Amino acid sequence: MTPSYSIVVPTIGRPQLRAMLDSVRVACANGQRPLDVVVVDDRVFPDHGGNAPLDLGPDPVPGVRVVRTGGRGPAAARNAGWRSVRTEWVAFLDDDVVVPEGWAAALEQDLAAAGPDVAGVQGRIVVPLPGHRPPTDLERNTAGLETAVWATADMVYRRAALEAVHGFDERFRRAYREDADLALRLRDAGWDLEHGVRFVEHPVRPAGDLASVRAQAGNADDALLRTLHGREWRRRTGAGQGRLPWHVATVAAGLTALGGGVAAAVPGTRAPRVAGAIAAVAGTAWATLTAAFAAQRLRPGPRPGDEGYGPELRRMVVTSVLIPFAAVAHRARGAWTWRSGFDGRVPAWPPPVRAVLFDRDGTLVRDVPYNGDPDAVVPMPGARRVLDGLRAGGIRVGVVSNQSAIGRGLLTSAQVDAVDERVRRLLGPFDTWQRCPHRPEDECTCRKPEPGLVLRAAAALGVLPAECAVVGDIGSDVGAAVASGARGVLVPTEVTRREETSAAPVVAATLDEVVMLL
Repeated sequence: MTPSYSIVVPTIGRPQLRAMLDSVRVACANGQRPLDVVVVDDRVFPDHGGNAPLDLGPDPVPGVRVVRTGGRGPAAARNAGWRSVRTEWVAFLDDDVVVPEGWAAALEQDLAAAGPDVAGVQGRIVVPLPGHRPPTDLERNTAGLETAVWATADMVYRRAALEAVHGFDERFRRAYREDADLALRLRDAGWDLEHGVRFVEHPVRPAGDLASVRAQAGNADDALLRTLHGREWRRRTGAGQGRLPWHVATVAAGLTALGGGVAAAVPGTRAPRVAGAIAAVAGTAWATLTAAFAAQRLRPGPRPGDEGYGPELRRMVVTSVLIPFAAVAHRARGAWTWRSGFDGRVPAWPPPVRAVLFDRDGTLVRDVPYNGDPDAVVPMPGARRVLDGLRAGGIRVGVVSNQSAIGRGLLTSAQVDAVDERVRRLLGPFDTWQRCPHRPEDECTCRKPEPGLVLRAAAALGVLPAECAVVGDIGSDVGAAVASGARGVLVPTEVTRREETSAAPVVAATLDEVVMLL
């Protein structure tokens, strides 16, 4: 039998999502259907209310469901996706690809051929380019996906392999290099990666004139890759040499010319004449390097008389001036951010737990439905001992609690405040306390299993969500951990459903056992 698989599609709400899901529905109609199709909505949560629902089309893929992650980047979105399913394999697809009709059948072949040591199988990426003229710079950059190694535009991973290396490193906050990092960690752990027979199309999506300048933000991720994997990371990932040394030379020449020009403007001394000469030499070097860069980018592109030549010429001239400065600035930002890595202080993924966030009712105290009476608060066995142990060990502690009784009008905020204060008196101080007062039908971003409470708690504590553990007694507590990127631990009680226990990544019999599992 063909191994089971699910499909995970991270998105920030691109208009191509609907067409992409339509192509998945057609491709899977005659083959083995995925057991789950999870669309991970990674749009940033607005300050008030919520985002408009994603456009999944009038006839979406059967069983498709949406998980919201709050704009934490594609690595975090993919982690939330694969942790939300339980199939043997997880197929990651970008939200702007087009899946051909034979894709599902070809995926079945790829999975059937994968040996037990194979962690992932990459599909081929085809970028349609215009046939009536040479491709533009944007089109050539997109076409680079055809030779990219382990790109997640179409990549299927064995779930056990993802669990072994704890998934994607969420410190890569943009769609760049997180796939290469995962591949390196899997290979270092002894897994194999292969190429399959399936393919997807990746059309060139519209982008602004400064898209190539914005793309230089990836240089900050290069700094993190170098910190984590050493000087040879480019060779090991097949990333090529890059142009950073040339960009550094261009920026140095430009800044020297600017500084010399400013100094030459000071009259009356011999120094301005020397500064002027330096500025002239440096300015010539900057102009030569910039012109060579622009010519290199223009040469394979449209020719005079071709459609779009004029706008492409203007884009290349402007962006060739800006790109070196953007690239060097982002690389310097990345080097500064991860500077501690050069003396070994940037931890491997995942980082250690620095905070533990507890559900209130049923986890820290006995669950009294819609309790507004402080005298009815009774701590769970071992709760104070566990909390004091975490505090003594330097671990921050907090509470993340759904309190829909407020939204339902059954309790006032003051009554819930009084119960919360009683919990503090019995169990000691907490470093953060986050609660959601909304009803389920309010569709807020904070009511568990949504990630809002956990994200707010992590921000209040100044830690990454991945540095948090969420401890609760029902599936929505674990769901909030998955969506936020925290580690979820379920401590079942009499109200915990069997399917919640079987789906939880980590189950502890008691609160004391939680500490040993972190």
